[in-house]
Amino acid sequence: MDVFIEKLVKRRKTMADVLLILLIVAGAVILSYLIMRYIPQFAMILIIGLFYLVYVLITKLNIEYEYAVTNGELDIDMITNQKQRKRLLSVNCRDFDVVAKVDSLQYTKQIKECKNIKDYTSRSKNAEVWFISMMKDGQPTVILFEPLEKMIENFAIYIPRKIFKN
Repeated sequence: MDVFIEKLVKRRKTMADVLLILLIVAGAVILSYLIMRYIPQFAMILIIGLFYLVYVLITKLNIEYEYAVTNGELDIDMITNQKQRKRLLSVNCRDFDVVAKVDSLQYTKQIKECKNIKDYTSRSKNAEVWFISMMKDGQPTVILFEPLEKMIENFAIYIPRKIFKN
């Protein structure tokens, strides 16, 4: 019997994201003033185009991740502004080395200091974050994500010795 489990996680904005939005808006206001002052003939068209660009840039920061598990296959997609979908990861659970919670003993110093860490979480403080340690494209990779319990159970069917639930 085929198993299909999915979960959608909305990424929270960090202070850096908020500062970036403020910087974009402030830059657009200053640019609008300069356009009105030095190019009054085309000011309206240029300002409308500028603020459309501001809208596009700000909505690009609305990010959700969709986790989908199908018979031990994990797919992670990034959805931007509920419109654009991009596949970030597609991997079979048999390629995993370790799957455990971030606050467990398996989250060793070596895993924490991995140079290739992919954060596909909501960035919420009270989220239950898990990690996957694996080799991807010949280099150690750590995936951070927030799976459902059913997803972990599905992985445990295929790789019971690599799943650490405590």
